[in-house]
Amino acid sequence: MKLHRKSRRQTLVPLVLGIAASVSGLAIFSQTASASTSNSVSSLQGANSVTYEGTKGANKAPITQLKLNPSTIALGKTLFVESCASCHGDAAVGTSRAPNLQGLGAATIDFWVSTGRMPLADPTVQPIRKPPRFSRSQTLAIDAYVTSLASGGPHIPQVNLGAASLSAGEGLFATNCAACHTITGVGDALANSVYAPSLHNASTTQIAEAIRTGPLNMPRFGTGNLSNQQVADITKYVKNVIQHPNDVGGLGLGWVGPVAEGFVAILIGLGVLMIAGYWIGGRAHE
Repeated sequence: MKLHRKSRRQTLVPLVLGIAASVSGLAIFSQTASASTSNSVSSLQGANSVTYEGTKGANKAPITQLKLNPSTIALGKTLFVESCASCHGDAAVGTSRAPNLQGLGAATIDFWVSTGRMPLADPTVQPIRKPPRFSRSQTLAIDAYVTSLASGGPHIPQVNLGAASLSAGEGLFATNCAACHTITGVGDALANSVYAPSLHNASTTQIAEAIRTGPLNMPRFGTGNLSNQQVADITKYVKNVIQHPNDVGGLGLGWVGPVAEGFVAILIGLGVLMIAGYWIGGRAHE
């Protein structure tokens, strides 16, 4: 009898410790994800001088005006030829490896370059967000050069978050964005091995640029679909709520919604059932 009880305790203790370690690991993951998001947002805020609701300062993105002077365009051409022309051609007219960039507008070029998605090493894979290769001034020079080649396309947007509405932005985001990016903005898989990226690191300007230009499979929302005020509302919602989630009552668990919550429920629930079953079975043999 004593040996049976000792064996049962020896098996029960590792089981309990294993469940506790799993739950602790999930808590650490959630805290790490939250800290990573906060650090990334803070970094972007400092780099782009963007402030948003809940912090001191004016709630609007910096007004960016392209300097279409000869020296800026010349710098942009040099950078473009060195880093972009091998795929897009010397005059950005496109090749078999990459599309024509003429007439796409400064907002399109600025979005792809500022998010680090371009230059792209392998044109056969979906570009992912990474640290940009160029400084902000260099990026604007590339924007200026490509824009000087042909007119057309949206300009780099100027977004005033001070006059934007969080409640209106929430409704617009749920209607127009959540189906692909999810309601928490972490992104999701789409068809044909394409995915909607996370919005947690996007700057104010980049959010508005994506809305106006429609990168990859994303639809392009012109002023006939979303007004400048509505774009500002969505941007304010993303910058305030999506990028700074208020996890009231529990852990964020990476903000992937019911998948993580269900996993925790199954983990803890099955663990409790296993312990209860083992305990009841052990007592039945006493």
